[in-house]
Amino acid sequence: MNRIHKFASLAAVALMVTGTASARELRLAPAGPPAHPAYYMYEHFAENIAENSNGAMTGMILGPEVVSLPQMKDALQTGLVDVGNVLPLYFPADMEVTGIAGDLALIGRNPHAMAMAMTEYGLTCEPCQEEFAKLGMVFLGAGSSNVYNLITTRPVHNADDLKGLRLRTGGAPYSRWAEHFGATPVNIGVGDTFEAMSQGTIDGTMASTVDLLSFRLIDIAGSVTLVPIGTYHVTSNFTVGLNTWRALTTEERAEIGMTAARANFDLTDRWAFQLPSAATEALANTDIEVITPDPAFMEASEAFAAQDVAARTALSGEEAVYFTELVEKWTAIADEVGNDPDALAQRMIDDVWSRIDFATYGL
Repeated sequence: MNRIHKFASLAAVALMVTGTASARELRLAPAGPPAHPAYYMYEHFAENIAENSNGAMTGMILGPEVVSLPQMKDALQTGLVDVGNVLPLYFPADMEVTGIAGDLALIGRNPHAMAMAMTEYGLTCEPCQEEFAKLGMVFLGAGSSNVYNLITTRPVHNADDLKGLRLRTGGAPYSRWAEHFGATPVNIGVGDTFEAMSQGTIDGTMASTVDLLSFRLIDIAGSVTLVPIGTYHVTSNFTVGLNTWRALTTEERAEIGMTAARANFDLTDRWAFQLPSAATEALANTDIEVITPDPAFMEASEAFAAQDVAARTALSGEEAVYFTELVEKWTAIADEVGNDPDALAQRMIDDVWSRIDFATYGL
């Protein structure tokens, strides 16, 4: 039996779609190549939606050569894509409140907790829902990276080693972290990291260790410093175009929503656990130095993260307070439940998804 079936019954909303004359084929856009965690997640979603609906709904995956991340908003609005992977931080002017969670990136220490906090935030934050609605999109959950570390061409053991380094930044919180320790943040695309490091334009990056494999940084890195910086968790993994959503029956919306509720955990499991383990194994076969940083550096980094989160929370108001409360809530739950995706999905369904009314949600 497919693992989704037990979750669908828990929410009492994922009804089987029967009696249709032909299958409804959903155009799915993960905006990543087959090796990317998002593609892995979408493969599972496509398999599960077909099985859970008894073939009444199927999915056709479109590659990034058809729809890339910057194109996703337009693709959903025009109907080129039915369900797509949206990163709200790509559209800061349109998704300002949703993006508040991203400005709190340095709070991220438990990837599953961050993903679950972001999912509940997106589902229940009224201004966030309004932002999605204005863009003609429906939010169905989030995922998270593993905790970012330092990948550099020269060793970083302590805070003094950071001074003067040019580091690729994954966003404003990471820039603030770098500047605090005397480094210079450089805003370039993640896909340009290899070339920039190999040419000496930058000295390293604040990134997931998965980038060692995904972007071949393992070929040019000199060291990896295991200082926890933050997570990338502001995702909208399964974003449904509003016109598509309106055309679905309540039962079809529930089926898609509940399938997404489980598949969201495939992204975090792949990105934050499976692939980092593979990167660690690959590192063992290289001369790259893996550094446990000086305790004083660790303490200073954690202190700055707490200070930064407090300052951004005070600046951004009640939505930021709400998100930090959700992080605290889901960190405690993740510590209790563990890292098993099925168990975590069940808890998320029980606590959050079971309250979603698919007859009205997103409309």
